[in-house]
Amino acid sequence: MKKIYFLKTCDTCTRILKSINIEGFILQDIKTSPISVIQLEEMQSLAGSYEVLFSRRAKKYKQMDLKNQVLNEQDYRQLILDEYTFLKRPVVLIDSEIFIGNNKKNVALLQEKLSI
Repeated sequence: MKKIYFLKTCDTCTRILKSINIEGFILQDIKTSPISVIQLEEMQSLAGSYEVLFSRRAKKYKQMDLKNQVLNEQDYRQLILDEYTFLKRPVVLIDSEIFIGNNKKNVALLQEKLSI
């Protein structure tokens, strides 16, 4: 399966999607089509943890004062399910591989994978 979880209003997501060949991918805007429990569990099984999928850059992270709380895996899971902005994005699934977020190294690996 080839799927991309992204946010249409995110300039970074848009830039990354323009830099790769998205033909054959299922695109899911997480704001208009929230991720399901099953989808999040699939991402977690490929990523190894919910924390890896969690974005500490979200405005709500500061608003909710989460940096001063001790969060466990179930907390990360519930926060991502409750609020789409907590999912680090974009998340790209290609068969059994996952690419999470927008750091340069990750985007370069994704571009390399798609150019093969």
